[in-house]
Amino acid sequence: MTVVVPRKARASVRPFALLDRDGTVIEDRGYIGDPDDVVLLPGAAAGLRRLRALGFGLVLVTNQSGLGRGYFDAEQLDAVHRRLGAVLADERIVLDGIYLCPHRPDHDCDCRKPRPGLGLRAAEELGIDLAASVMIGDKRSDIDFGRRLGARTILVRTGQGAQTDAVGTVPCTFVAGDLHHAADYLAALTRREDAS
Repeated sequence: MTVVVPRKARASVRPFALLDRDGTVIEDRGYIGDPDDVVLLPGAAAGLRRLRALGFGLVLVTNQSGLGRGYFDAEQLDAVHRRLGAVLADERIVLDGIYLCPHRPDHDCDCRKPRPGLGLRAAEELGIDLAASVMIGDKRSDIDFGRRLGARTILVRTGQGAQTDAVGTVPCTFVAGDLHHAADYLAALTRREDAS
């Protein structure tokens, strides 16, 4: 299942920030089926604005097995994402799309992270240059997903990220405190690459 909110027709391939939802952009409150539970994490809005200013498109890529488990239905999940869109709009941020996997972990689907299905579909539909893009998330599955797509990977220490980082075996490009810190790293990286 995919929810796509295109900003405009695809003109050319460009870099994107592929973003996990819970624990990366909003607070991880378990299986969110109530729009009132949508709360942006500190640093998220500033980080998303900075990523956009750096030229990245913005797309959420999220596992939502609560749908497959029956904890909420598609209408409730759509309401959650409408609320997220409204909260972001208040911060002058618009997403290019939201891609989600509704399946339980025991389903053999190709769209549940860390499998690359959602990222490949987003790349095709939105014109994402995966090699120039970055996956940002708080779980090992997010990092493995980004690596399978050939993108840079940033582990944020929000949500479950601090525990993930404490394991010490997550092969990511960078570990950031939050989305704002991740955007600062990418800005510095871009300056270094432009100077070389």
